[in-house]
Amino acid sequence: MRWNGRKLLLTAAVSLLCLGGCSSKGQPEPEEQQTSIEVSPFTGEITDAIDNRPIIATISNIPAARPQSGLSDADQIYEFLAEGQVTRFAALFQSKVPDQIGPIRSARDYFVNLAEGMDAFYIAHGYSPDAKRLLDDRVVDHINGINHDGTLFERSADRQAPHNSYISKEHIAEAFGLVNASEKITAQPSFSFLNPDESDKIGDIASAVQVSYSSDPNFISTYQYDQEENRYYRSVNGIDTVDKLNERRIEMANIIVMEMAHQTVDQQGRLTIDLESGGQAMLFHEGIAKPIEWQNKDGFLTPVEQGVPVKLTAGKTWIHIVPSLSGPSTSVTYTP
Repeated sequence: MRWNGRKLLLTAAVSLLCLGGCSSKGQPEPEEQQTSIEVSPFTGEITDAIDNRPIIATISNIPAARPQSGLSDADQIYEFLAEGQVTRFAALFQSKVPDQIGPIRSARDYFVNLAEGMDAFYIAHGYSPDAKRLLDDRVVDHINGINHDGTLFERSADRQAPHNSYISKEHIAEAFGLVNASEKITAQPSFSFLNPDESDKIGDIASAVQVSYSSDPNFISTYQYDQEENRYYRSVNGIDTVDKLNERRIEMANIIVMEMAHQTVDQQGRLTIDLESGGQAMLFHEGIAKPIEWQNKDGFLTPVEQGVPVKLTAGKTWIHIVPSLSGPSTSVTYTP
């Protein structure tokens, strides 16, 4: 079954009871009653927020910004390289918007392009020159802390700028109204998910996964698979990845690594990343590793096998964007 965010109809047979004295021979045949179940287009899980427009926020990931706020409620987290071999997150919220998100950091053109493809509402604080041109052209509905610092965006006293800018759920709702943005989802991804009674055990056993962006241990992600929970738990440099809001460990149903062409475009080391051409990828779920591919399907970075969306485990997904799956600086390794 393919779960793509549309309403699923489950058919339940409901027997009609005869009033007193009615014989079994005279009972009417059972009638079918349709029950609507709403499923998240990004997680494959039941939700009451099926029509919500997705929100993408750029979140800082240097050690001084950790632990971040709101990550445990993100349906998907995309991790990209920024200049200087550090990474930033593009966290996607659709099923639920947390009370606070941050620290919010500045836009890059590939973050804007990602949000544009999904028709997501985009949140950032600052921008590169290329990203500013896209934002000025209104290619996405967005709000930026450069224009709303101290109002919609609030500074935390326990962090140092520029890694101390946060936005609340209430201010996000206010931002939608401020820019006259629709709150309803308009673009549906073609993500596919396993049924609750399905399992995928075709692949190499992978109980531990490591994704390296450089030799710096602060940007090497390690995932441990919990078979009982059927979830992966993330740590960096020996420290568990948790949500500052609730101190919950970040748990993921799927880890996907997508190989994309990266090119340095200026003296500051800013990058351009090819989100369009497709390429090799790796999927980790259900305790196994599987080589797959990715395609840009109608603006969504979609994991595929032979051109067909691969079935993911229902739940949250962490998506690493890397220049190479096995290059000199970035690599993906796993062990049984």
